[in-house]
Amino acid sequence: MLLDNHNRHINYLRLAVTDRCNLRCNYCMPSEGIDFVKNDKLLTIDELVTLSTILVGRGIDKIRITGGEPFVRKDLMLLLRHLKKLDGLKDISVTTNATLIGPYITELKELGIKDVNVSLDAIDKATFERITRRDQYDTVHENLIRLISEGFNVRINFIVLEGQNEQDIIPILELMKHYPVSVRFLEEMPFNGGSKSFQTIKWDYKTILGHITNAFPKYTKLKSPITSTSINYQIEGHKSTFGLIPSFSRTFCGTCNRLRLTATGDIITCLYGKPKANLRDILRHKGNSDKIKEAILSAINSRAKTGFEAQQEHKSVFSSSMTSIGG
Repeated sequence: MLLDNHNRHINYLRLAVTDRCNLRCNYCMPSEGIDFVKNDKLLTIDELVTLSTILVGRGIDKIRITGGEPFVRKDLMLLLRHLKKLDGLKDISVTTNATLIGPYITELKELGIKDVNVSLDAIDKATFERITRRDQYDTVHENLIRLISEGFNVRINFIVLEGQNEQDIIPILELMKHYPVSVRFLEEMPFNGGSKSFQTIKWDYKTILGHITNAFPKYTKLKSPITSTSINYQIEGHKSTFGLIPSFSRTFCGTCNRLRLTATGDIITCLYGKPKANLRDILRHKGNSDKIKEAILSAINSRAKTGFEAQQEHKSVFSSSMTSIGG
């Protein structure tokens, strides 16, 4: 079991497999993109398997595959096949923009990997294309409907962006009310690759809730796991649920059970903090699992108590891109 220095049980790994993405969302990075790392700096599939095996052996029982966009990596299914064989790993899930997942849906289902988070910040095509700077709406919509119809546990992650997509909040809830999905609204996060600078947000989770309940006054608050980052609700008459993730307000830090491993091997104990060690370098230069375990334990034993405390570790957190941090 992994316990941090604040006695929080760490059992959930967010594993980034690439820093690359085929979209250029304006809240994540500038239109020209960012400087993606060279392939030799990325963890190989064998290295991802090795590090995952070590972490599962230390008590990680849930792994979420993130990026960048995970399916940009053409060998991703090799990793997933290996992870399914790990004793002690109870849950594998994927976060994707749903542009490239189509050819892999059948095998994901066969492997039993049915928890899929789809990043979708607009239900209107024109708004989607303005935000993503790409013409992929029809593909995303088709893959989303296929995932739902084939029985995947789908959660839609919708980042509320002031002046861009607030008008889509109610329509996406209206559209999804017929399906057993969760639509989760996130506060905008300050990881935008330098695309803009901000210290406050208008659309915090309380404002989003007020906007939704003004349109749908009959709703129920749902009980959520203690480690959940979302506050969850259900509107009367809807098959779907909706959640609010205070990703800027950071109200969930006290029960955080997450560890992040970036595509380049950085181990990150808080989304807002600095990397604590690079496991890729230890693995390649020392090849010693004991050294890797020592680095993991050292990182976990020096975790910040909150995201606000972790943010003080560096000055440039706001110019980082989520694709390089690992989702």
